[in-house]
Amino acid sequence: MPNSQLPGIHLPSASNVVARVDPFEARDEFARLMMSYKFGLDEVMTKVNILKEEFTYIHDYSPIEHVGSRLKSAESILKKAQRKNCPLTVEHIRAQISDIAGIRITCSFVADTYLIRDMLAGQDDITVIDVKDYIADPKPNGYQSLHLIVEVPVFMSDRVETVRVEIQIRTVAMDFWASVEHKIYYKYDGEVPDSLLAELKEAAIAVTSLDMKMERLYGEVAKLGGESSSTTSPPGGAFSRLPLPNGYIEAFLSRLPDSETP
Repeated sequence: MPNSQLPGIHLPSASNVVARVDPFEARDEFARLMMSYKFGLDEVMTKVNILKEEFTYIHDYSPIEHVGSRLKSAESILKKAQRKNCPLTVEHIRAQISDIAGIRITCSFVADTYLIRDMLAGQDDITVIDVKDYIADPKPNGYQSLHLIVEVPVFMSDRVETVRVEIQIRTVAMDFWASVEHKIYYKYDGEVPDSLLAELKEAAIAVTSLDMKMERLYGEVAKLGGESSSTTSPPGGAFSRLPLPNGYIEAFLSRLPDSETP
């Protein structure tokens, strides 16, 4: 996911943005829309990077492995608005499209994803609008991730605007799976052969198994060497203090073939 940039916006012709409105006014409104989402993205990125640096310096451990961001292009926003039958006005786009600004956070362990979710949700100037937990309840194709839609205030020179930002939080293994899956869907233009879909589903189960195994191994290491030193353990003590979400193991076992269930 590329770092956010204030786009040198290649705006579509104003007639495609808002009908029966002065062309220059329409372009100015859309440029302001893009600018406000860029600033909203910067606000949340700053919060995430502060958490990452604090963990690194204070605890010598960070649950955040990597952070990336992206801002949809004007063309992409308008195409999505048309697919959703959303009127092409700034007001309707703000209300109906929640992923114009997006952040992706990758973590080492499943427990870290929930820790970061709770830390962000607990900040006074972040309002959580929606949460979709595809870790506890993966999508049918095997996709796993935590999705949050949040709102943050952006203080402009003459007003305060509330901007929505989508945050995706997942493990490194989940992110690798999602990246490969996206490439496969792009290559086949969405028409992926059933055999590959089945293999992707099996790979998703393997990702879950790997995440659980690595988390257990890290917990064992923390118990052996972390009790006398807080610098080798996640903040708060032994890793067992960051439990897996309720139902996570049960959900994983329910997706295994009968022959693999313990």
